[in-house]
Amino acid sequence: MKIIKILNNNAVIVMDGQQEKIAVGAGIAFNKTKNDVVNIHKIEKLFVMKENDKLQQLLSRIPEEHFTISNDIITYAEKHLGTKLNERIHIVLTDHLSFAIEREREGIQLKNKLLHEIKILYKREFEIGLWAIQHIKDTLYIDMPVDEAAFIALHIHTMKLQGGDLRQTVKQTTIVRDMIQMIKECLNITIEEEDLSYQRLITHLRFALDRLSHYEHHTMDEEMLEMIKKKFPLPYNCAAKVAKDLSLVHGIELPEQELGYITLHIERLRENSTFNK
Repeated sequence: MKIIKILNNNAVIVMDGQQEKIAVGAGIAFNKTKNDVVNIHKIEKLFVMKENDKLQQLLSRIPEEHFTISNDIITYAEKHLGTKLNERIHIVLTDHLSFAIEREREGIQLKNKLLHEIKILYKREFEIGLWAIQHIKDTLYIDMPVDEAAFIALHIHTMKLQGGDLRQTVKQTTIVRDMIQMIKECLNITIEEEDLSYQRLITHLRFALDRLSHYEHHTMDEEMLEMIKKKFPLPYNCAAKVAKDLSLVHGIELPEQELGYITLHIERLRENSTFNK
């Protein structure tokens, strides 16, 4: 494979047969020029992207070290998750990280309003985010806030083959956060973040929204539902209030059977929570 164009010290465009590809590897372009043969032992990743032009533009305007760090994170994520990520992650994550690093150097920090929900809903991806901000600290000596770990987690999640769209993921996570806030206000309780009941409720709400988007839902027989209504009137009324708000604000209709399951989760949460005065 011959080098067609050097993007930076760690990335080159090569001609592989009749096809242009991007070869990535530590020092792959060191002491190389156009038309030189690439050292195949230095190639860590070799891929063809539909958006080669975008990647080239990105690499031409960001520090080389930002691309290297992003590639390290992607490699770690794929190993940690045991799956390949969508090739667009090389553009999306690199662009995000470079901007975040520059913001941090200028003393500008963005708060992630979905931090607590992301930690629970996308636990493995959040662990990758924590590794990433530590890697940035070890490499660039920059302390990134934990909020950034959550931003990275969202990018990793949506770039999994079955991850979905980033905008839709953020919307769904925001809806879950709003539902939880309404439940807290309805019950007048303080929720401990590490409470297992809280984590189960958040996870259930997320998958309930997932099921609705695929026109699926839990089933519960009428006798069981009526028993839940009578035994847990406060949690059920709370679940019904959440469902009404979900319908009015987002146009999402929760089946009554689903309210039964949510009621059980709310009751478990209520039993383990601290009531506000």
